[in-house]
Amino acid sequence: MGELKEIDVDYNFFDDTPEGKDPDSHSPTLRRYHQLLWSKPLPDGRPFELHAGRARSPYLVYEADGKRFVLGSDTIATRHRRKLHHLYAQLPDEVNDAFLQRSYTICGFMVFPVSRGSLNQRRGTHPRIQDRWDLTLEAIRRFYEGGTSPLAATMDRYAGFFELFGSFDGYIDHFHLDDFVDQHGEVRFLLPFDNFKSPALPSDLPTYARYRLDSLELFEARRLRILDEIRRRCPLD
Repeated sequence: MGELKEIDVDYNFFDDTPEGKDPDSHSPTLRRYHQLLWSKPLPDGRPFELHAGRARSPYLVYEADGKRFVLGSDTIATRHRRKLHHLYAQLPDEVNDAFLQRSYTICGFMVFPVSRGSLNQRRGTHPRIQDRWDLTLEAIRRFYEGGTSPLAATMDRYAGFFELFGSFDGYIDHFHLDDFVDQHGEVRFLLPFDNFKSPALPSDLPTYARYRLDSLELFEARRLRILDEIRRRCPLD
């Protein structure tokens, strides 16, 4: 399958994506990085091996013990460029470009099981989630703890996939998301949280700018964790 040391944590996936296309589906490097990074033992020691189709679809497949999950890629470092264009357009071009440059490297992507009504789609369209990764992660945490959330029905549909990781801690560890939770395993929210009741998106420019900066800090921390993982699993000769 190749070696983890092939991964460049600063590679921008637009670089090998055809113009006008989405790196999530059209960057062969992104798919390769997902396959290399996440194919490793599960918390209980069983292998979690991802296999790529010869064409773009299926994107990645896990199949073992009578279970089969088709996975897709999704960016989790969102700018809300369309929904908040009135705020996005007020930030300097260099600020927006810097966010895009970092967020479209491997630290800004995840894999999720996909099919009709997938988690990718639902978290982007639900008005109480609005593609925010911290709110999505809270929904995932609540799934493991038996709680409810705006994504509960979708989470239940893919329960078999999330159960592979045993617990929320196991999920966090597998995908290098440690910096997105605090020392107690609670999600670090980027905006004040009141049980999914408040509007999900920032309403003014200072809040939006702060939200973006805080997001970048978390994804930079994930970048360093991924880099540490590569170095640990591929020591220098």
